[in-house]
Amino acid sequence: MEVKEKVIWFYACKAEDVPANGGVCVKYGDQQIALFNFTRRGEWYATQNMCPHRQQMAISRGMIGSEGDEPKVACPFHKKTFSLKSGSCTSGEEYSLKTYPVKIENGKVYIKVN
Repeated sequence: MEVKEKVIWFYACKAEDVPANGGVCVKYGDQQIALFNFTRRGEWYATQNMCPHRQQMAISRGMIGSEGDEPKVACPFHKKTFSLKSGSCTSGEEYSLKTYPVKIENGKVYIKVN
């Protein structure tokens, strides 16, 4: 018997509510999710908001940029950097962020959770 995973795309905010090349924190239940509008790349990303290094809710306030072709975010407190695509730590450590798919429809931002 195959178990199907329930897929939920929740409405996070209006696209205009997220600053260009910046992030915001949105809540889904008891989860905090960092949402990024990476306008220089024409892409959107979402990750957990809690930095796994020191367990602080800070990722949404981090600086975003690219390392080669890899989009990344840096924790504003400890400067650990993470891939916005995979969530892996690009600083060479074993930390990682959970990532979430993002879609934009009619100017509204949706994040997929399960």
